[in-house]
Amino acid sequence: MQHCSDKKFWGPDKYKSTTKRTDDGYKVCNDIILCFQERAKIEKQYALQIATWSRKWKPLVEASPMYGTLLKAWHAFLTSADRLSELHLQIQKSLVTEDTAKIRNWQGETYHKKFFGGFKETHEVKSGFRKAQKPWTKKLKKTEKLKKLYHTKRKKERVSIVRENSGKANQATSASKQRKLQRDREKCNQEVEKVKQRYTKTIEDLNKYNPKYMEEMEMVFDQSQQLEQKRIIFLKQIFLSIHRHLDVTNNESFRSIFKDLHQTVLSVNEQNDLKWWRNTHGPGMPTNWPHFEEWSPEREKIAGKTGKGKKEGDKVVLQSLSLSKGYSLGEDGTNVPGVRIRALYDYTSQESDELSFKAGQELTKVEDEDEQGWCKGYLDGGRIGLYPANYVEVIQ
Repeated sequence: MQHCSDKKFWGPDKYKSTTKRTDDGYKVCNDIILCFQERAKIEKQYALQIATWSRKWKPLVEASPMYGTLLKAWHAFLTSADRLSELHLQIQKSLVTEDTAKIRNWQGETYHKKFFGGFKETHEVKSGFRKAQKPWTKKLKKTEKLKKLYHTKRKKERVSIVRENSGKANQATSASKQRKLQRDREKCNQEVEKVKQRYTKTIEDLNKYNPKYMEEMEMVFDQSQQLEQKRIIFLKQIFLSIHRHLDVTNNESFRSIFKDLHQTVLSVNEQNDLKWWRNTHGPGMPTNWPHFEEWSPEREKIAGKTGKGKKEGDKVVLQSLSLSKGYSLGEDGTNVPGVRIRALYDYTSQESDELSFKAGQELTKVEDEDEQGWCKGYLDGGRIGLYPANYVEVIQ
């Protein structure tokens, strides 16, 4: 016969794994926090590494022989790395602050620490199981005690039967000895029957009490299950939140980074780059063919600024450029060739022979940068003058 005491849950103190689960639920939350704090460190390290990589290569790329749209595409990889770094830092921040804070708050609201250690919720479940088991365990112990006694009596009875049978089989055994063996066997049989009746009654009492015991244990178990259900539902939401933070495939900002990068790479145009090189370093460059120049005070001032570090014979201007006072173009405003450029920053002239312009304004360059970093060009309105070369870029 196998009693329910042999089963893991219904036996005395076999509920401890369920009560331990409550404590483990709190510890698991701490483990989850530590786990994803480490992941957050990885995100931060990656963000810092790609940012460092970008900073290292930007000046190298800018100083490389690459040019045109191909240079822009190469540079776009570095720019996208900066954007990626910022987004991975946001992931790190979300994991450390947002998700961790949610878990900490839930722990504080769900688990209440007792003054002498442990949690109130664990104590309530454990006390509930103990209270439900106490009367049943008392009956079980009585049953186990009588079972042991009954088995002892049965064993003694069996020995008495063996002795009696041996005496009968042995002709040397006297009649008085055989009668004594018979009385011992009968006495053992009577004791067995008495103990058996008591043992059977305790089993019946225990079985009658089992339904009530099981009901009370189920109630306490359900209480524990409800707490565990809340924990499972909460941690599911936490995992979904972490997934949302880590899943870059559904992050619009990440998609935008690589979409922009892909578009920049697709924009590489060999014809535009070759044309730019032709116009900047090849036969398409604006050339200042020598021609007769009349002297004027204004011309002297411009020549003095642009010609520093050059030989006097190197000063040339375009034949189609009018250099009368005020530096105006021809009457049609279109007779001076050059390279179209765009201002990167605002610049206010410091002298009368310099140009003033706003960031984004377009103008035309007619002379390349000199050793002092100045170029000559004219505004769309017709005014010609000098400007700092690093304030503009060539329009592609």
